[in-house]
Amino acid sequence: MDRLTVPLGIPLPWRDRAGRLSGLKLAVFLACVAPALYLAAAYRLDALGAKPITALIHATGEWAVRFLLFSLAISPLRRIADWGKVLVVRRMLGVTVMAYAVAHLTLYAVDQNLILTKVASEIALRLYLTIGFVALIGLIALGLTSTDAAIRNLGPNWHRLHRLVYTITVLALVHYFLQSKIDVSDPVFSAGLFLLLMGWRAMRRFKWPERPWSLLLLAILSSLATAALEAAWYGLASGVPASLVLAANLDFSGPIRPAWWVLATGLLMPAIALLRGARTAGTTASPAPGRQRAGEARGTTGRAAASEPLSPPA
Repeated sequence: MDRLTVPLGIPLPWRDRAGRLSGLKLAVFLACVAPALYLAAAYRLDALGAKPITALIHATGEWAVRFLLFSLAISPLRRIADWGKVLVVRRMLGVTVMAYAVAHLTLYAVDQNLILTKVASEIALRLYLTIGFVALIGLIALGLTSTDAAIRNLGPNWHRLHRLVYTITVLALVHYFLQSKIDVSDPVFSAGLFLLLMGWRAMRRFKWPERPWSLLLLAILSSLATAALEAAWYGLASGVPASLVLAANLDFSGPIRPAWWVLATGLLMPAIALLRGARTAGTTASPAPGRQRAGEARGTTGRAAASEPLSPPA
């Protein structure tokens, strides 16, 4: 039996392509299944309130959005932290998004007593369900084409197909907003993180400098956009004056508003960039003894030896 597979031929998600245990993949796998295990235990212990199925529907949908954002954060993390190994978990995160989204719809069908005609009619007649269903179909398409065989068979079309993840994320967020109705703090936070991640991609697209100061500016702008989005949503959906919603961001006597959480998350980007710069400077300033002796033997200076690239281009 191949050491990559179990008896049924299913690849073990915590092993790398060589069949070795990957600590990173194992940690991410456990993080992916932890919410499902928690929700299953809470349901078993009757800890989900008077409407447990409704609570499960909301929770699985929220986790699908969270893992979707986690998957979109892989590229920034790889670039800013110079951590190429993190790419190995992107597929796992994508499949996890699909699994939670499918569970989200399945639980909705259970809530409708598995009357599929009623489920279909509700999806067709309620706009937010229609939007969510379209997003689910997209996620299933991406999940089913995430295999190595699909990548080979689709060729360049694979990249075109998987760029739909941005459109799917927008649809998922709109669905999240519409089903939340009154309190949209969580959807606003998720949308703010999406703006932050897309802002980073815009920087890459237009070749703007990725420096700690520019990443700090990105975090601030994303936070301000989040506050504006929250004010606009409440103004349009419930008629609350935008000035009151914006003023709430400066009132710290109550819950911290989503814009501040987006700012706190965004500040991780320049912080990681600074740490990477300090680590690189320290490495180049203090070459390993073996390298330094080799440089001296060749008649080179310590500065010349330190100028060697520390890692291949990203």
